[in-house]
Amino acid sequence: MPAVGLGTYLIDDADVGSVVDDALRLGYRHVDTAEGYGNEAGIGASLAAAIGAGVVTRDDVFVTTKLFPGNPEWGQAAKTSADVAESLEASLERLQLDAVDLYLIHASFGREQALDLWGAMLEVRDRGLARHVGVSNFNVDTLEAIRHSGLEAPAANQIELHPWSQKPELVAYLHEHNITPIAYSSLVPLSTWRAADGQASAKQAEWTAEAESSDFVFADLARRHEVSEAQVLLRWAIQHGFPVIPKSTKADRLRANLDLFGFELTDEEMTLMDSLDRGAGVAWQSGDPLTYARR
Repeated sequence: MPAVGLGTYLIDDADVGSVVDDALRLGYRHVDTAEGYGNEAGIGASLAAAIGAGVVTRDDVFVTTKLFPGNPEWGQAAKTSADVAESLEASLERLQLDAVDLYLIHASFGREQALDLWGAMLEVRDRGLARHVGVSNFNVDTLEAIRHSGLEAPAANQIELHPWSQKPELVAYLHEHNITPIAYSSLVPLSTWRAADGQASAKQAEWTAEAESSDFVFADLARRHEVSEAQVLLRWAIQHGFPVIPKSTKADRLRANLDLFGFELTDEEMTLMDSLDRGAGVAWQSGDPLTYARR
């Protein structure tokens, strides 16, 4: 899996194609989406065009998508193992692919359902519809339930990770069991993160105000290295070994988010950033999804 990928959450299907095209031409080789994002068709059209034009080959690009399990509390039918193959096949049709590189369960809304779905995830991998399968937003308890069931462990767990939400116990568990932690919402501390209308989260207003102050810690680090605050946050993740999937629709920011290997944070700077943990994630407006499967 490439160290840096393109996140596509909150990019409309009509707009995502041009973003993917820009990203591929800049050198991105990982595109992350989900059936719940509603933009797989636009991504698929862009990938097909790029492959047809010789910009990339299929083997060049790592594609991740996700199964949304459904949540009755949100008015959605809960999916079962019988729905997994059909959901993936529909995603593949929209993406114009024979297989994805990584297929994830988007979240766990209960351990019993998670175990049922996980068995079917392994089956679609064995059928060749996904090269690897994993999970997203799974806590230690749910991962332990998978382990004790005797089923194979997920290849990855995509979770919210940044200096303000570091999840050290979960990350340690993932490392212990050879499960790759993939970081999403790496840029939460920035004042520009989800600042547009309709981009809801659980982030506190005072956190945004803090990010706009002249002595903001990440702004100071960015000045020291002559890079952007976003690059500092992404570099922190890279130095911890977390693949990242930042989202942007602007070519200059796409370029900067990929340019993370011309500088290095010092041990002291990493220690400083490691000291800033504030606990639970804020990317989901409904609360940190790591708490859902404890029911």
